[in-house]
Amino acid sequence: MAENIGKLNTETIDPRYSQIDFLSTSELLKLFNENDQSVSVSVSKVLPQIEQTILETTKRMSQGGRLIYVGAGTSGRLGVLDASECIPTFSIPEGVVIGLIAGGDIALRKGIEGAEDNRESSVQELKKLKLSNVDTVVGIAASGRTPYAIGAMEYAKSIGALSIALTCNPNSEMSKYADVAIEVDTGPEVLAGSTRMKAGTAQKLVLNMISTVTMINLGKTFGNLMVDLQVTNVKLRDRAIRIIQAATQADAKTAEEALIASNNQVKVAIVMLLLQVPREVAENALNEANSKVREAIKKAGNP
Repeated sequence: MAENIGKLNTETIDPRYSQIDFLSTSELLKLFNENDQSVSVSVSKVLPQIEQTILETTKRMSQGGRLIYVGAGTSGRLGVLDASECIPTFSIPEGVVIGLIAGGDIALRKGIEGAEDNRESSVQELKKLKLSNVDTVVGIAASGRTPYAIGAMEYAKSIGALSIALTCNPNSEMSKYADVAIEVDTGPEVLAGSTRMKAGTAQKLVLNMISTVTMINLGKTFGNLMVDLQVTNVKLRDRAIRIIQAATQADAKTAEEALIASNNQVKVAIVMLLLQVPREVAENALNEANSKVREAIKKAGNP
């Protein structure tokens, strides 16, 4: 595979940018900004593949499956970032959305680029996690040929787990191992080969969609409100109260009292106020509605 790396779109040296070191800071910023505007257009072309990924992932997570990101370098860091943010945003237990990066946690702060060539190490990590056939594995690599990601995807597919490729080159090597291939063709970078730029931005956008829409499907929101956020600091407590107010039209004092009575469970507090019931009844209503606020209210005979 190595002899073909230079032919990848993400590795191409674009002659249009060969004189950028002569440009002023202002001109460089304008150039970068213009290039970044193409990223969302590139992502829009693969929305059907993203949708398929989300629908399959939602189905599997509803059955107790996990979402596992696997990547190296920038791609790995973006996966770890998305996974770590799901815990406080949606109150999911640790270990439900997981990010694996070649070289381990030290690679989050220090480049250990050679680790990406170890195809077997990701397999061993997935075996430690006891990967099952209801899990989803998303291999992330701008190049689409990272051995660390390919090893994970191949193993996932072999045991019946959902295998997803998120790459920035068409017809990538990784796509051969995927049940669904999300190929965001971001083209050459302004700084040749620096895939932390447009390619990284595209990957971040797609990962945002995968995790957030999956969580919406799983009932982690009420409208556009984060009703499952963890109340762990002053800012988040204030946000929680405002969310309860927005969902119930209660005043701040009532919303705060409900939050306290709910044991800091925003979703429970909302159902308590909307149904005018104590915490235990609200919790039972949510349990019977698969943790979805709207369903809990509907089953109780309210609009």
